[in-house]
Amino acid sequence: MTTRIMQPAPTEDTALVAETLGGNQLSFQLLVERYQGRIFGVVRHYTQSAVEMEDIVQDTFIKAYRKLHTFQHQSSFSTWLYRIAINTALDFLKRAGRNPVRAVEDPEVVGTPGRAGAPRSIAAPDSNLEREEIARITHEVLDELPEIFRSVLILREFEEMAYQDIADLLGISIGTVESRLFRARARFRDVLARLHPEYAVELG
Repeated sequence: MTTRIMQPAPTEDTALVAETLGGNQLSFQLLVERYQGRIFGVVRHYTQSAVEMEDIVQDTFIKAYRKLHTFQHQSSFSTWLYRIAINTALDFLKRAGRNPVRAVEDPEVVGTPGRAGAPRSIAAPDSNLEREEIARITHEVLDELPEIFRSVLILREFEEMAYQDIADLLGISIGTVESRLFRARARFRDVLARLHPEYAVELG
């Protein structure tokens, strides 16, 4: 009979945060190792430059370390960290003169409803395209979206975050998340049809 070796359960984020605040820097390194892949995943939707991604991710964790004492545990550590990453990415692009906020209207106030045929999720423009081409086109379309739509779309469609987590991260209600997602998906279709009409038919 084979004896099963039980692996120790991973230390909870809250415990690692407490240990870090108590002076154990190795605990924060564990948090970095746990989340750096996910943070890179978010940041790559804001820039395609490997150097810029490295800088933004590094700045994210530096800010998180310096602000760790402000973490109030009202949301998960990951949600708190995602918020820092997105703000860091936006600040980076603004400093570089590439302001991603092309429009900041609140769709719940002045936006027009999206088309009834808006897809529930983003589909690849063409399944026969190489992965790099799909990524390039997706990034190009996302670049055209107002930030109010882009972040909620990235968090839901690419990071697959729960609606409640997105609401906590962005400081909005779940109803607002759903409304923005509906409009964001419609906007994505519109921009894709304008920039790459040959692929937009795949979303019809």
